[in-house]
Amino acid sequence: MAAAPGRRPRCLLWAAVVAHVVASGAGFVEDLDESFKENRKDDIWLVDFYAPWCGHCKKLEPVWNEVGIEMRNMGSPVKVGKMDATSFSSIASEFGVRGYPTIKLLKGDLAYNYRGPRTKDDIIEFANRVAGPLIRPLPSQHMFEHVQKRHRVLFVYVGGESPLKEKYIEVASELIVYTYFFSASEDVLPEYVTLPELPAVMVFKDGTYFVYDEYEDGDLSSWVNRERFQGYLHVDGFTLYELGDTGKLVAIAVIDDKNSSVEHTRLKSIIQEVARDYRDHFHRDFQFGHMDGNDYINSLLMDDLTIPTIVVLNTSNQQYFLPDRHIESTEDMVQFINNILDGTAEAQGGDGLLQRIKRIIYDAKSTIVSVFKSSPLLGCFLFGLPLGVISIMCYGICTADTEGEVFEHEGAKKESGDRELTDEGSEEEQEEEKNGKYTELSDGELKQKDIMEKKKD
Repeated sequence: MAAAPGRRPRCLLWAAVVAHVVASGAGFVEDLDESFKENRKDDIWLVDFYAPWCGHCKKLEPVWNEVGIEMRNMGSPVKVGKMDATSFSSIASEFGVRGYPTIKLLKGDLAYNYRGPRTKDDIIEFANRVAGPLIRPLPSQHMFEHVQKRHRVLFVYVGGESPLKEKYIEVASELIVYTYFFSASEDVLPEYVTLPELPAVMVFKDGTYFVYDEYEDGDLSSWVNRERFQGYLHVDGFTLYELGDTGKLVAIAVIDDKNSSVEHTRLKSIIQEVARDYRDHFHRDFQFGHMDGNDYINSLLMDDLTIPTIVVLNTSNQQYFLPDRHIESTEDMVQFINNILDGTAEAQGGDGLLQRIKRIIYDAKSTIVSVFKSSPLLGCFLFGLPLGVISIMCYGICTADTEGEVFEHEGAKKESGDRELTDEGSEEEQEEEKNGKYTELSDGELKQKDIMEKKKD
């Protein structure tokens, strides 16, 4: 069927417009140079420190252009820029840039690191959160309900001026990169909330709320850092990295999300039930969740776990625990956790010397295998060429040693032969000497014969 008249030109025109908009995103991102150091304090800046040769930086570039467009369209006071950290290394060093790409929000004398996923929405959410006030007031119940719907984890200070509020502000300035902080009066809170005393710090999550208790929970900063995650998570590599700051053990059901078999869904349900029903027992020491697939966990543990299974990770020292029998019920999982807490469960892995050597060997092997899988020709060139050169050098050295031994042997043999000829003389000389003796004896006999003949006469 023939295309409708004008449809194809319109499609081409639309594609050209889209390409132009995406390309023009670079116009909303400022290229920064050495003058940025003196001028930056007048504004709030979201900066990407990159290296031209960095593959991750090139992958981030179109996302960064989209961030620039979105921030400009929404009227944000945050300016978006990028700086070549290899050309302006002294400025990058002052901001603590140690890898590429590094994303920072610069606000006055403060620099906030972004450690989240490199997606447009996550980066924009980070910028808006950090650029705004540390403590956001909730003046009404309607505002409280609106904010609670938008945020899965919500920290709220309730009360007037107090040392606790000063500490709350201090913690907010440190952890604003991870979560929001709010304040409210007691009459703004939902009716189901009851507070034993004021002032108080609360966290709303998992459909309920928990009140900070200095005597049971310890330091407020540590408590906020532990409670900023939901009780149950979909765990990936980035989440595990963040959970390392909490000091918690991470209990994970390693499953295949696409597999709807009873075994996969059962282990996931067991972890969810323990996280919900045993929160008061384990929430200070454990984080619960599930992970889709075993590729990442196998590389992390340098082991080959078959799924579905359950593993408990200690992200602080790289140890891990595996159940010694099948987890059939919530009670089995609770017993396994208690064994870990009382030290009867066997810990594997760790960060000792042998494990570090094993990690180096494992990473090298994984790198070689991945290179050959992705590009066999490149793998042969990178690894085959050096091995070939080394083999030729070894062959040359060994061959040179063998030829040297042959030459030395022949030289020694010749020298020995010369020595024998010098001591005994040649065969011709010996023969002439022998003939000379025979000649001398014959002349004597002739003389004696002449004498005997004369006497006879």
